[in-house]
Amino acid sequence: MSTSADLPPDVRRIVVVGAGECGTHAAMALRDKGFGGEITLIGRESVHAYERPPLSKGALAVDEMALVHPWTPEQLAEADIDLRLGVEVTHIDLAAGTVTTSAGPQDAGEVVPWDRLLLALGSDPRRLELDEVTYLRTHEDAEALRALLRPEGHLLVVGAGFIGLEIAAGARERGMDVTVVEAGPRVLGRIVPEEVAAQVSALHDAHGVSLRVATTVTGLRRDGGRLYATLSDGEELVVDAVVAGVGATPTTLLAEAAGLVVDDGIVVDAALRTSDPRVFAAGDCASFPDARSGGRVRLESWRNAHDQAVTAAASMLGQGEPHAAVPWFWSDQYDQMLSVAGLPGTGQRSVLRHRDDGVLLHLGLDAQDRLVHAAAVGPGASVAKDIRVAEKLIAAAVPLDPAQLTDPGVPLRSILKAAIT
Repeated sequence: MSTSADLPPDVRRIVVVGAGECGTHAAMALRDKGFGGEITLIGRESVHAYERPPLSKGALAVDEMALVHPWTPEQLAEADIDLRLGVEVTHIDLAAGTVTTSAGPQDAGEVVPWDRLLLALGSDPRRLELDEVTYLRTHEDAEALRALLRPEGHLLVVGAGFIGLEIAAGARERGMDVTVVEAGPRVLGRIVPEEVAAQVSALHDAHGVSLRVATTVTGLRRDGGRLYATLSDGEELVVDAVVAGVGATPTTLLAEAAGLVVDDGIVVDAALRTSDPRVFAAGDCASFPDARSGGRVRLESWRNAHDQAVTAAASMLGQGEPHAAVPWFWSDQYDQMLSVAGLPGTGQRSVLRHRDDGVLLHLGLDAQDRLVHAAAVGPGASVAKDIRVAEKLIAAAVPLDPAQLTDPGVPLRSILKAAIT
């Protein structure tokens, strides 16, 4: 751990806007890295940081939902972090080095100074031009959605990405009929290759979910206690509730109003610095250069939020190295796990590894036969194990033998060992 003598002398006050997991993790990482100055952590939600992935996974299938908090308010207080919840930041003044909040005397707003500023603003659900639609982002959204999941009811899910399919699985496990409509030609179109997506489709089909691809909702009306949804093929469904999981938009208005560069997210460099070198951005709201593809990406994932929190904390203290973590995503659906490492669509060709237990591991290679992407669905522990090894192979960035990758008799760990020695 660095000592205070190693830290930039001009950094005495750090403000983190966004008190979710990314922002809170960054605040704690600052203390771990030896920062002894003031840390102010400001969040618009009224509850301290909690894990969001369970909101669309197991929490919908059980009778009672309990939030998972990585840190308690007492732990944050012990770390001398000034936590301010239920507070909205309304303005960033780059010239003065301040943020203005919605809390203050006579609601006039409080001005909080900073030497370094981290924006961990997250993202907001992309909304349909329809009324009577439920969305899932916060714990309050999850509670409202759970109240709609009544046994023997009918739920319409719009969008067959991670969130939509996880909600569909939770609703089926609570005894609802479920129809999923997806505008694209298949499920998980932006996330996994076609072979893995087909397995996920088959999983939902086996659990009684009606999947409708190349289909949209063109109209929605309420009559009594039921909703009537008109689909693009002309069919009308009678349902009890409609929930949409059609992606998210980065929360950037605050940054844009301050004059920071924004382009599908707050634009940052490899150190997560924005166009103002004193201001950093991390998590769902940040558009950053991918270390392997060279392209600019924005990731909405639990792992990315944690990884970038650590990178941003180090960068604010002048200790940073370029952000190079391998993206990783996962989704629990029924008793299966879908796990992905690397960025979809970055490979030049793919190979398939058919395990003896029926699990299919899809591996994407670049032009030099370096692994850049891996995806599989199956029993959680075994799939997670293979994807963890694949993640390390992606990070190694060395040419591999495609024949070995396809041969289930050659352990992935032995391929990794050879690649890093």
